[in-house]
Amino acid sequence: MKSRNPSTKKPGANDTDLATNLGDFLCFAVYASNLAFNRVYKPLFAELGLTYSQYAALVALKEEDGPTVSQLGKKLFLESSTLTPLLKRMEASGYVTRQRNPSDEREVRITLTDAGHGVFEKAFCGRNRVIAATGLTPDEFTRLQRDLVKLRNNLLKASQAGDA
Repeated sequence: MKSRNPSTKKPGANDTDLATNLGDFLCFAVYASNLAFNRVYKPLFAELGLTYSQYAALVALKEEDGPTVSQLGKKLFLESSTLTPLLKRMEASGYVTRQRNPSDEREVRITLTDAGHGVFEKAFCGRNRVIAATGLTPDEFTRLQRDLVKLRNNLLKASQAGDA
């Protein structure tokens, strides 16, 4: 079967009008792009002993230090069952502290340590390599990031509507 050029398809077109080639699926393009990002980040994170999720947590904590595990999980789109082991590993590495709220033992606040601030600075400096690897102009980079956030928000809204 001959592949159709995905750029000739209209958004919202009938499913029968859409090609069924893997390369024509937006979800696969996003998935494969994530894998490519991980390949570019891998040497930097290996050098620092971080995972991408730990890096994202460092960035979120640098933005707002001292959130609860629940608040951090919402920001990172991670369940506490995934986030808690990640934070325990970061605590063991000396990057964060976890403190229970004395008035509510269920609430745990996360703060960056000096070592956490240091590894953040090293990782964040490597970000320029990743941005350059995208090959996008600053305007293209900003537009793509904005469009992906819009896509994510729309998908989350649609998935929550399906849960209701």
